[in-house]
Amino acid sequence: MTRVAAIDCGTNSIRLLVADVVTSAEGRRLTDLHREMEVVRLGYGVDRTGVIDPAAMERTLVAVERHARICRELGAEQVRFVATSASRDAQNAADFVAGVHQAFGDFDVTPEVVSGEEEAQLSFSGATGDLLAAGIPGPYLVIDLGGGSTEFVRGTEQVEAGLSLDIGSVRMTERHLHSDPPTPAEVAAATADIEAAIDAAEASVPLTDIGTVVGLAGSITTVTAHALGLTAYESAAIHLARADRATHIAAATDLLERSRAARAGLGFMHPGRVDVIGAGALIWRQILRRVELRSPGAGVVVSEHDILDGIALSIAP
Repeated sequence: MTRVAAIDCGTNSIRLLVADVVTSAEGRRLTDLHREMEVVRLGYGVDRTGVIDPAAMERTLVAVERHARICRELGAEQVRFVATSASRDAQNAADFVAGVHQAFGDFDVTPEVVSGEEEAQLSFSGATGDLLAAGIPGPYLVIDLGGGSTEFVRGTEQVEAGLSLDIGSVRMTERHLHSDPPTPAEVAAATADIEAAIDAAEASVPLTDIGTVVGLAGSITTVTAHALGLTAYESAAIHLARADRATHIAAATDLLERSRAARAGLGFMHPGRVDVIGAGALIWRQILRRVELRSPGAGVVVSEHDILDGIALSIAP
């Protein structure tokens, strides 16, 4: 058994998982010790300005320092920190890297920007273990919908094809959805970008003969909470939930069309998602509509396990 810590620092949120990796004849499984998420918006405005906003950097580094303390307190043996491309490409990225180094000190941790191919593999490995154990049919189309990008990954026991595309809840909000609620013209412009991205995905990741679409990350789990009629966010109810495609599409459309105040009044809604969930819901809706055309019989399942779990598994010996 090995105790590991995984950090996923995305455009919108930063997440920590400390877990024991247990190896058996059935493979490697994680036993969670600590799992948390905080919305810090590290990627706020980077698409437009080319720099990490100073307030966003400060928020994120405060969270990083707390994560480092938790890793020490829980006795993590290895730590891996995967970060959004802003931590590499922004003009002030070196300041962020230095802050992470200082916080983790003895662990010698560096924010790591992985390739789209590796990101797809990590998302797939983190998401599919429970699906296979539950007998949910493949081939799977895993959709990991983040703040800055969305990963499309196809496979059953192994990745067959994968692609990362620059559509995400924060990026689409900043580019297109400026009104409250979004205007039809804004939604149409965002939809055109999303449809073009899905076209690009189809060129590399076949969407025909899919057994199950697997949705990952906060935008999709939030839409799922709405689809299930939850009054509070319940991870156990959302994990492996199988609401049908039409119910997901209706829930996504409703969130897209609501005002921010109306979204904020929903008991399951994280305050940090209120202004970007419309774009996330729109991306998810358009992906499901495309799959409906290509694989009419595909089911829809949502997983609370994702790239964070894949990162943790990747550093176990």
